Amino acid sequence: MSDPTGREAVAAVWRIESARIVGALTRYTGDFALAEDLAQEALAEALVTWPREGVPRSPAGWLLTVGRRRAIDAFRRRAARDERYAALARELDEGGIASGPVPTAPEERDRDVLWDPDRIDDDVLSLMFVACHPVLSREARVALTLRVVGGLSSDEIARAFLVPTATVQVRITRAKKTLGAARVPFGPPPAQERAARLGSVLNVVYVIFTEGSSASSGGELIRFDLASEALRLARMLSRLVPDEPEAHGLLALLELTAARFPARTDAEGRPVLLEDQDRRRWDRSAIRRGRAALAHAERCGRGLGAYGLQAAIAECHAVAGSVGETDWERIVLVYEALGRLAPSPVVDLNRAVAVSMARGPGAALPIVDELAASGTLARTHLLPTVRGELLTRLGRTEEARAELERAVELCGNERERGVLEGKLAALG
Repeated sequence: MSDPTGREAVAAVWRIESARIVGALTRYTGDFALAEDLAQEALAEALVTWPREGVPRSPAGWLLTVGRRRAIDAFRRRAARDERYAALARELDEGGIASGPVPTAPEERDRDVLWDPDRIDDDVLSLMFVACHPVLSREARVALTLRVVGGLSSDEIARAFLVPTATVQVRITRAKKTLGAARVPFGPPPAQERAARLGSVLNVVYVIFTEGSSASSGGELIRFDLASEALRLARMLSRLVPDEPEAHGLLALLELTAARFPARTDAEGRPVLLEDQDRRRWDRSAIRRGRAALAHAERCGRGLGAYGLQAAIAECHAVAGSVGETDWERIVLVYEALGRLAPSPVVDLNRAVAVSMARGPGAALPIVDELAASGTLARTHLLPTVRGELLTRLGRTEEARAELERAVELCGNERERGVLEGKLAALG
């Protein structure tokens, strides 16, 4: 009798174990693109077999076994006497799994495949480094990471970023070809490259979360599935590199930011500004996890990096009872440190907001005017939004109106645009 829950089990196992399976297959074959294809073949086989014959006792082991067998078949097709195939076959036999067809009978299907936890963790970390290799564009890194590390399908990635599925598929295909052409090895990067390469991995996770927490376009302010996936990746990474302060700093930032999600929208999905949020709805468990991750980053002893400093700012908000009780002077100081460590016009704009709260709008406006003159934020609604707010507080209504109208034109998210239109209407 067929099992209607089999397909659900396949999806659940794949989401949890896909990175370990692709990583292990890449280690076995030495070919990242082939390993990803083999994993997809194993997934397709499971979608047919599990609903019909039941879920095996070791689902991940079953998938890995199928993938390894497909790898051997591929090498057989390439060269019957190829040394790599012989090594793989010996390794498979030594592992206690007989050669031949993939087992489907209950007594064989449930056979366990031994996993070496240390080796598997190394595989997943190596997979992250490969998927986020600097030779790829940022869009390709994001798509490939979500596919091979996150276990998302092309359709899921396309829906998350509001692009056609075909676009995502092309990005993934080109990324695998690029990695092959560049002969990117599977494994942790050399010590002299590790810091820079880790930065690329952290940036990809941060980009995924940023798009989830404040969607750049579409009808929803928060894409919870995308933000949750970034959090899962950040937690995984922090476990894989426990002595890297920035991995824990990023996790802290994501946890503390996500803690405010329950209060960031009203019942109709409209944005609720920070000063109007019901802080009793903030997720206290996420705040505790975020503060613990930040404390871990500080204990690493090498000082906070860019993500850790942003997490320190988020912590200031998390522990304050209201906007008025927030330590805005400390936030200004941290933003100044962040601006020196990782200069960015967005950091300067956020510093201006903090200055306005600590010292008044008149002290902040020159910072924003300087940013406007530089033209670095000319294509985003963020700068005219902040400038319009400062001018409103200073009573310069007509100038504020012009800025907010500009912000409405540039804003791609429907929910945020509604808030800006409300501010315009409030000007009279």
